[in-house]
Amino acid sequence: MTPSSTSHLVLIPSYNTGPTVFTTVREARRFWQPVWVVVDGSTDGTGETLKRMAEADPALKVFLLPYNQGKGAAVLHGLQAASEAGFSHALTMDADGQHPADKIPEFMALSQANLDALILGRPVFDASAPALRVGGRKISNWWANLETLWQGIGDSLFGFRVYPIAPLQDVMRKHHWMRRFDFDPEAAVRLCWRGVRPINVAAPVKYLLPEEGGVSHFNYVRDNLLLTWMHARLLLGFVLRLPLLVWRKFAR
Repeated sequence: MTPSSTSHLVLIPSYNTGPTVFTTVREARRFWQPVWVVVDGSTDGTGETLKRMAEADPALKVFLLPYNQGKGAAVLHGLQAASEAGFSHALTMDADGQHPADKIPEFMALSQANLDALILGRPVFDASAPALRVGGRKISNWWANLETLWQGIGDSLFGFRVYPIAPLQDVMRKHHWMRRFDFDPEAAVRLCWRGVRPINVAAPVKYLLPEEGGVSHFNYVRDNLLLTWMHARLLLGFVLRLPLLVWRKFAR
């Protein structure tokens, strides 16, 4: 029987991923219920098919946003609806087939045993991972760990993770930049600043080739500039919070 919960759900933001999203959703449903999908203004027709899938599956819910607003905005839309429905935690995973659906029960069980924690996936790359992206994320991870005084963020960019909904919603309402690709690292850093404890769990990641249905919207120039601006904002926040972070680190 597929594990189910009234407190934890799977949340999948999706934008123009083509048929791969259907496989991702089916795999997620094999390992958990409920599963919610937020279609972020996709123009590839996947939203309509997902809606039909949801009509035949009570444990699947689909939201269609009218236009593309960014990954963070799609996640926030799902979080708000989940909170209103009484859920306390959400496991986010990408729609493009990179994240391991079979790890969902493990991540959920760890979250259920540590309700105050942020369960972070730590990616284990195989040969399909582009070397430039694997190397580039090390830079972002170094900055994220500096900005939190090495409180334990194993990987700031990997979007396969379980969030406690209430603190993340609060953070996102106060910081309106957290709406696009840079959402994942900023969420991890700001939740650590709030005292949310990170727990890291290894998880394999696979980059699908185009002939396998792989779709990537990553733009090296645009998105690296976005990450640079994000870390500049976070570095300012880090300086302002430094006394508190030092006290918290050495008071344990």
